[in-house]
Amino acid sequence: MTTYVNLGKSGLKVSRIALGTMSFGSRKLREWTLEEEESRPFIKLALELGINFFDTADVYSQGISEEILGRALKDFAKRDRVVIATKVFGKAGEGPNDRGLSRKHIFDGIDASLRRLQTDYVDLYQIHRWDYETPIEETLEALDDVVKSGKVRYLGISSVYAWQFAKALYTADIHGWTRFVSIQNHYNLIYREEEREIIPLSLDQGIGIIPWSPLARGFLAGNRTQEGGQTVRSKVEDSEGNRQYQESDFQIVARVAELAQKRGVKPAQIALAWLLHQPGLTAPIVGATKIEHFKEAVEAVDLKLSDEERKFLEELYQPHPIIGHQYPA
Repeated sequence: MTTYVNLGKSGLKVSRIALGTMSFGSRKLREWTLEEEESRPFIKLALELGINFFDTADVYSQGISEEILGRALKDFAKRDRVVIATKVFGKAGEGPNDRGLSRKHIFDGIDASLRRLQTDYVDLYQIHRWDYETPIEETLEALDDVVKSGKVRYLGISSVYAWQFAKALYTADIHGWTRFVSIQNHYNLIYREEEREIIPLSLDQGIGIIPWSPLARGFLAGNRTQEGGQTVRSKVEDSEGNRQYQESDFQIVARVAELAQKRGVKPAQIALAWLLHQPGLTAPIVGATKIEHFKEAVEAVDLKLSDEERKFLEELYQPHPIIGHQYPA
């Protein structure tokens, strides 16, 4: 039976796994992306498995991801049965105001996302990164206005520094504006820097944690060796220099594989189960390009790890440089 939990201290109930749709779009833009007919079975399966939480963004495949998700959910589900999350910040056009978190772009961005998603409202509207060129007061007031307009139900934030998140929460409070209820941050077994400040802050403030890249873009599932990537996406990202891995990371992956063999499950399931045991964690955003991988991810919700097993996975961790606050990640 699918488990549903509150998103932070809000009243919104979401499944413990969210289907991420960054890999749904156009192969002309990214060679590892699934086209619409290949993507729809994932959305249909998610619904059949009881998943009600779907995450996308206006910049994924230049908006095509939102279009694919919107059409599929219209065909396969009742609107009030699903939780749709999307994001605003990135480059959505060629004009000087087609990006960032200005009042103008937020208003334009939500309307464009609603058209692509074919819906009257978004359940969770997230700022994709921090905008250093726009006062946070302007951003928060604009977000509050889109909530009051009925176009958005809840607000979320993505990868930021703790001082930025604290400033945003405090500023919303003193003005009586709608508060963020969730943070979508970079967090997994080989990247745990969020445990220093962001996660304690989120726990203190009742913020739901919905991490992106829970499998380190497949690294924890074993898609890389020290010689390089083993999948189309990992080869592309390695060639672009997007990720640098440490010796300790490979040692952790080896422990994940060892425990997976001992438990008779997949390494990805061990990595997800570890994440789901972490305090305050609501739902990792899981993307997949193979149906069996998504099924395995959902099964990981029921996989329980002992304190000793979690310690076995954690104890080799070494600090990393901050990854993910820059844009694009």
